[in-house]
Amino acid sequence: MGSLSHLFCVLVSLLDPISCHGESKPEEDHKALFIFGDSLFDAGNNQYLNGSVEGGGAISWPYGETFFKHPTGRLSDGRLVPDFIAQFAKLPLLPPYLQPTEHRFTDGVNFASAGGGVLVQTHPGTINLPTQLSYFKTVVKSLRQKLGDVEAKKVLMRAVYLFSVGGNDYFSFSLENPNATQSYRRQYVGMVIGNLTSVLKEIYSLGGRKIAFQNAGPLGCLPSMKARNPHLGSECAKEPSALARLHNRALAEVLKKLESKLPGFKYSIFDYYNALGGRVNYPSKYGFENGKAACCGGGAYRGMNCGGGRNGTEPYELCSDPSEYVWFDGGHTTESANRQLAELIWSGAPNVVGPYNVKQLFGHA
Repeated sequence: MGSLSHLFCVLVSLLDPISCHGESKPEEDHKALFIFGDSLFDAGNNQYLNGSVEGGGAISWPYGETFFKHPTGRLSDGRLVPDFIAQFAKLPLLPPYLQPTEHRFTDGVNFASAGGGVLVQTHPGTINLPTQLSYFKTVVKSLRQKLGDVEAKKVLMRAVYLFSVGGNDYFSFSLENPNATQSYRRQYVGMVIGNLTSVLKEIYSLGGRKIAFQNAGPLGCLPSMKARNPHLGSECAKEPSALARLHNRALAEVLKKLESKLPGFKYSIFDYYNALGGRVNYPSKYGFENGKAACCGGGAYRGMNCGGGRNGTEPYELCSDPSEYVWFDGGHTTESANRQLAELIWSGAPNVVGPYNVKQLFGHA
């Protein structure tokens, strides 16, 4: 009977590819992508949270205008970096985990949440990294039930785990502690990295072997940060970017350490800090006309209130062509910038992404 229903499913799927959703044994070269992190990677989870204001504006126009032609909860005019990575890996666009539809977890899923941090206390009401890990554990359970332990473990070991997280922890810290001492900053970064390491070890214990990080960007150079610090003129705010640099050094050290301790553990770090910084400072070199101001927003550098702000009534301006801009809103890049960044993550040279790029991680058995 099982083989007849399978045959029916195959025949139906030729007409309607999404009608047979159950997990089937994936092919050897098919690898899943699990996405963790913050607004840079959130494909729309926050629109399913009760009362989350972080990223809430992404469900209003003009978010999504370029590619989707309507808002999807992504904080951009179109696709995000993980959308392109999925495409390069020959996977479908991975849905937000909280989307109330049946999921095909053998392709992966997106847990990222706008405003989410590594630490539980960062932006309560968003999906912090420990909660994203708990969702992942639910996915692991589902895969084991549907595929059996052996096949589920194969899926988890072959999968790539893509992260963009930490920025919100450092924004919160720098706003609350503008005059923090160097030792207090180091202590805080140590706490973020320690919590992050615990999550990575848990993913490893569940079968995860291939971890890819986009490191923290030049946080003080966001249009929204410049709008908050008008006394700096066109300069970037120093404190958030200094925290990002501390984080990035510590992240590189901890991943190297994990690789030496955990058999089979492989990792990739994309130098987002310098890749984005280059585009902000020298936009024309990368095909952009503006690297400082956002395409959408109000106030200095159009750094605030794209889409009308949190209540949808704030005035804002919108550029005519987002592809000419690095920033779409005060803190998030355009689809054009995201494509360039994703290409670097996927197949960039060792001075930009290493010790492996993500294409190489997908290529490993």
